[in-house]
Amino acid sequence: MTQPEGSAPSSLDFESDRGASRSIWIAGVLVLALAGWMGSGFIWPAEEPEPVRTNREEPEAIPVAVRQSTAETVTRMFQAEGQAQPDRDSILRAETSGEIVEVMAGKGDEVEDGAPIARVESQSSAASVERAEEELARAQREFDNAETLLDRGVATADRVAAARADLAAARADLTAARQALDDATITAPFAGRIERLDIDIGEFVQAGAEIGRIVDNRPLTVTIQVPQQSLDRVREGQTADVAFITGETREGTVTFVGTSASSETRTFLAEIEVPNEDGAIPAGISAEVRIPTDEVIAHFVSPATVSLDADGALGVKTVDADNVVRFLPIEIERAQLDGVWVSGLPETAQVITVGQGFVREGDRVEPRPEEGAAGLPGEGAAGATPDAAEQAAVASAPDEVTE
Repeated sequence: MTQPEGSAPSSLDFESDRGASRSIWIAGVLVLALAGWMGSGFIWPAEEPEPVRTNREEPEAIPVAVRQSTAETVTRMFQAEGQAQPDRDSILRAETSGEIVEVMAGKGDEVEDGAPIARVESQSSAASVERAEEELARAQREFDNAETLLDRGVATADRVAAARADLAAARADLTAARQALDDATITAPFAGRIERLDIDIGEFVQAGAEIGRIVDNRPLTVTIQVPQQSLDRVREGQTADVAFITGETREGTVTFVGTSASSETRTFLAEIEVPNEDGAIPAGISAEVRIPTDEVIAHFVSPATVSLDADGALGVKTVDADNVVRFLPIEIERAQLDGVWVSGLPETAQVITVGQGFVREGDRVEPRPEEGAAGLPGEGAAGATPDAAEQAAVASAPDEVTE
């Protein structure tokens, strides 16, 4: 339509167009449909899905070998390494100066108490004895004359007292001279064996000079060190079994237990007297001492069955009445080459001997007798017990017997 020139423009009018409002209706329908779909979950909630069922089965029981262990009464033993010491050990010394004129014994000889070993030149000593004897005889005559004169009223009491003093001095001089003569002979201070003799005839020695050594090893004294934690187990009078490195075995008696600890080791000295009348056991050799202390109820187990828990405690794995693994802490009471005696277990226990390295506390197992352990896990490897457990088992009993 052509607008007349000079007139104002007019707006467009689509009222006569039927499709003008169709888009508005379409949009409204879409909005309502979307709102209805979103709200359908609240009006008609979905059904709960059925749980998924699984066919999970209980784990199979692990086969292990067990051994029925019964507690027994065993003797606890204190063990220590020691050294055999002679009962007496003395240095031989010359008691007077002079020339060696005679040697009556040699190195290695067995001598009795007081037996002569060597003699120093004693001519001057013999002369001194003879002079002292004459002086004593003179002093005795003077004293006798003084008393006779005093009885007659001729002498005074002072003269008698002076004569008595001279007599006493003469007697002392004679005793000293005789002692000097005796000192010229070097004798054994006790019965024993001469271990060393360093003199020859013609050699000059000074008074107090060391000339040899004598040892008495009948009996022997074995010295050991007792740790402070074991001091209450070792007492005087106890019987001890002593095994010497030479293979000799003797029974001894504890004769001394110290009451003051060494400042370096914090151990106490103990001594065991061992008879050695034949002298077959030499002094100075090593010895192993075993002292029975008390009795305890314990089980005998192989070190291979000992293991450690998460806290590092020693124990063994057992099977209870429900075939469930139980870890029981133990304490080593006595150790031997073929096993250890332990306490902490009930009177009877099913100890796992093969396969304990593959099970834990609370696991269900299938126990089998130890004789039928072929083919079980760990069979032939000592139950697969960690080496650390065996080492800890041995280290936990440092003072126990190893037979």
